[in-house]
Amino acid sequence: MTSQKGFLLSFIKYGENDAVLHCFTEEDGFQTYFLKGIYSKKNKKKAFLLPLNKLNFSVNSGRSTGIQTVSKFEMVEINDVYTDIKANTVIFFIADFLNQVLRHENKNPAIFNAIDEFIHQLSLENYRSHLIFLIKILKIQGVAPLLGDGNYLDPETGTFSNLGTHHFFDSENSMLWKMILSSSNPYEIKIPQVLRKNFLDSLLVYYHYHITDFKTPNSLEIIQQIFE
Repeated sequence: MTSQKGFLLSFIKYGENDAVLHCFTEEDGFQTYFLKGIYSKKNKKKAFLLPLNKLNFSVNSGRSTGIQTVSKFEMVEINDVYTDIKANTVIFFIADFLNQVLRHENKNPAIFNAIDEFIHQLSLENYRSHLIFLIKILKIQGVAPLLGDGNYLDPETGTFSNLGTHHFFDSENSMLWKMILSSSNPYEIKIPQVLRKNFLDSLLVYYHYHITDFKTPNSLEIIQQIFE
């Protein structure tokens, strides 16, 4: 039996009472766990199954399937972000996002700490934090744009030039990218409400170019409606 600390990215009900969990853990990166009896009537811990909830797991290695079975789990800390409808929407979107982007990610303390930092920012009602966070993930994974003198970001090459190549990457959006990429504390950067939809669209375009098999999260429409 081993102990793991991780963020819950997604969960799927299996049979009547069980579940399969996808998590990003501090020690082993992306992991899939089997959780028995979580949906039984007497089990009160089903309330812990919230996207990006940080949990402590005690796990046993599976014999035939290779999937580790959770023998018990506890919340690391109680977080109020789930009671805020805007923050809750952002949490679901980012969990959906990370569930596909981190599928093949091994232990990565920088990503684990970045998720922690993002949730803290969201708890402070920084409702633009997800936009900053997605660029921080690109930087950690080594596929962020290269800073240059141009006023337009080319999403395909990841470089700045003097000619625009994509309608989402106008000079205003491109300068926001440049500010965030070059800032030592990007969460302090203000992104005007009127620019956030186009900025998020530009992030998705960039991820499509640079993250293999990337698909737009199903929760995109919800987050756009909430922030309109």
